[in-house]
Amino acid sequence: MLEIRFHGRGGQGTVLAAKIIADVVLRQGEKQCLAIPEFGVERRGAPVMAYARVSDKPILARTRIYAPDALVVLDPTLYASDIIKGLKPGGTILTNGTPEDVARLSKRYPGYKFIAVPAHQIALDLKLGSASSPIVNTAMCGAAAAVFGISGLEALLECVREAVPVKADANVEAARRAYEAAREALNAPA
Repeated sequence: MLEIRFHGRGGQGTVLAAKIIADVVLRQGEKQCLAIPEFGVERRGAPVMAYARVSDKPILARTRIYAPDALVVLDPTLYASDIIKGLKPGGTILTNGTPEDVARLSKRYPGYKFIAVPAHQIALDLKLGSASSPIVNTAMCGAAAAVFGISGLEALLECVREAVPVKADANVEAARRAYEAAREALNAPA
């Protein structure tokens, strides 16, 4: 079973990102997937978490994920908190950032695999959200699908289009660009 914990801020679409990932897995009909939102007194800008479990077998656990295999970090300012807590040794962290961020984070958190995609820049280029608060969820979904082998590109783009009908073309393009950026990052020499 692959267990993923998503970290973002209110307004970035963190919960929707987990839901899109679950939807694309389920539509392919090969695996089971469960998306779990975590709600509290969230407000725009407050830290938010969501979870996704992907398995070949039925998923019985309906709880938050305490020891994930991977993290998807929509907002890199969250590294100031203890978001790495519980991540399994050798776990993968997909982060909204740059190769320079990967180098810095790898030194700060040795023993984990970091992969960065420029979701912030992609969202700005496509005018998703505002300049001060770009919405990066669809870009991070594209990257997650590539990094974790969750789905092919076309299946993902179909789910994004249905899940985000507002600015559908821009959101689909964000997912596409991030998917491709993640594949390049995976193939880059370490």
